[in-house]
Amino acid sequence: MSVQSVQKLPLAKAINESLRKALDTDPKVLIMGEDVGKLGGVFRVTDGLQKDFGEERVIDTPLAESGIVGTAIGLALRGYRPVVEIQFDGFVFPAYDQIVTQLAKMHARSLGKIKMPVVIRIPYGGGIGAVEHHSESPEALFAHVAGLKVVSPSNSSDAYWMMQQAIQSDDPVIFFEPKRRYWDKSEVDTEAIPGPLHTARVVREGSDLTLAAYGPMVKVCAEAAAAAAEEGKSLEVVDLRSMSPIDFDTIQTSVEKTRRLVVVHEAPVFYGSGAEIAARITERCFYHLEAPVLRVGGFHAPYPPARLEEEYLPGLDRVLDAVDRSLGY
Repeated sequence: MSVQSVQKLPLAKAINESLRKALDTDPKVLIMGEDVGKLGGVFRVTDGLQKDFGEERVIDTPLAESGIVGTAIGLALRGYRPVVEIQFDGFVFPAYDQIVTQLAKMHARSLGKIKMPVVIRIPYGGGIGAVEHHSESPEALFAHVAGLKVVSPSNSSDAYWMMQQAIQSDDPVIFFEPKRRYWDKSEVDTEAIPGPLHTARVVREGSDLTLAAYGPMVKVCAEAAAAAAEEGKSLEVVDLRSMSPIDFDTIQTSVEKTRRLVVVHEAPVFYGSGAEIAARITERCFYHLEAPVLRVGGFHAPYPPARLEEEYLPGLDRVLDAVDRSLGY
């Protein structure tokens, strides 16, 4: 590691730098989406890329998500590696048919002969004061679909390296970007050797209980662990990083040590990713658990107006309440 290779970057800028590197390294990489070119995206994640790489590599598309993904599938069939931006999470559903029935199935349908190296970037989650269709967390809908990889970084370093790995993948990757963390800064070593894309990471060691989260909620769980430490409670925090596949081995190792697990995500608890994790870990760790696996997440309701989103989103108090309930068994 050299000093020059380490920078402190906002998460959005780390993705921008990763996309820049991919465009510079591989002429088959293309970026497509609504306003990704001249504007640089509504969150400025693609800022400056069209200026430097041209309109044939960074392409402003019509407002037609199904057409954007369908075009990306055709480009992938011709050997390109398209990176598609869906402007907001709730805008992805016009393209859901293309993603689920075509993109996810092409590899299996062709008995492995056809690769689909497509990355679909989706800014997701709340915390920015936006209305419905701009603050959703639909990751479980995609994690349920065989043939798709689904990941979400929680910090700038992961954003940079996971994007590199997603673009290099021959399988389609749904890349969920936690929009309320876009401006959080952390160090990025652009010469590091990254770990596997779908491996979870223990970001804080603990002995009394495991908090498992991904994307925007990792920071909340780290804050909860720090607050609990002031009361003498030792919480381990696991950043899942990937929702499909899920690194159950890392979670299991942690739970066998702490004997308790709370899974946290912004998405509604009902049929959320936490349900699958709770079921699997209960099966794997039944004789280690000293409390049922608990889940913390959003409510099973449409996303509320901005004034109510702090009540809707799981925060520090709801996480600590679940910790207390678990430790109370």
